[in-house]
Amino acid sequence: MTFRPCIVVPVFNHGDGAAALMAHFAPLDLRVFFVNDGSADDTALRLAEIEKQYPAVRVVGHAENRGKGAAVVSGLRAAHDEGFSHALQIDADGQHDAGDIPRFLALAERNPGAVIAGQPVFDASVPTGRLIARYLTHVWIWVETLSFAIRDSMCGFRVYPLAPVIGVADRTRLGRRMDFDPEILVRLHWDGVAIMSLPTRVIYPEGGSSHFRLWLDNWLITRMHIRLVFGMLWRVLLFRTGKFGGPGARRKAAG
Repeated sequence: MTFRPCIVVPVFNHGDGAAALMAHFAPLDLRVFFVNDGSADDTALRLAEIEKQYPAVRVVGHAENRGKGAAVVSGLRAAHDEGFSHALQIDADGQHDAGDIPRFLALAERNPGAVIAGQPVFDASVPTGRLIARYLTHVWIWVETLSFAIRDSMCGFRVYPLAPVIGVADRTRLGRRMDFDPEILVRLHWDGVAIMSLPTRVIYPEGGSSHFRLWLDNWLITRMHIRLVFGMLWRVLLFRTGKFGGPGARRKAAG
């Protein structure tokens, strides 16, 4: 597989964070897609300034806020349309260690068919409630995949091979908000795409703003897990009846 990477950053009211990321992006000489997801502050102006200053930057805009998942998919589609093979996703809220980008890209280049998913190494800044909720999500993901292949499904720092991701997005209505990050990994795993974990430092900056909406996003994530559990059970049933080459198919071949 040809390795032609780019960077995709969903942005909602984090214009300063997007500008700060450019200090890490500029030396890499990579195409950068900032997706302005209907920001309500001066983010659009900040992104326009960045686009003017850096020829490698392209700003993709949503007229109104659609959610992080929708913003990521818009960025991934723009990258795919321009012929890129892989996209590194990183958030603009300052939680991720952008200094690790070369490590992510190097591992992706050695394993071009795999998703490289960040596995957070937290410090004391992580809220206890978020940490507990995260581990509950891990358990759901392990049930939905019947494996421990996905070590962390919530980290928004990862590298995607674009072709399989666009394939999933074309045939499935994916979560449009915070439910996107875990759902796309489960569905890629179901499609046989390898998920490789890479430890990376994650912080919750003092005074930082999170766009995680407690009630709505928890409801959307819960609903997503219910869908995926039923999807897993359906896949198990098809496997047992031979639709996926399981024991049923072997019995038919033997007969």
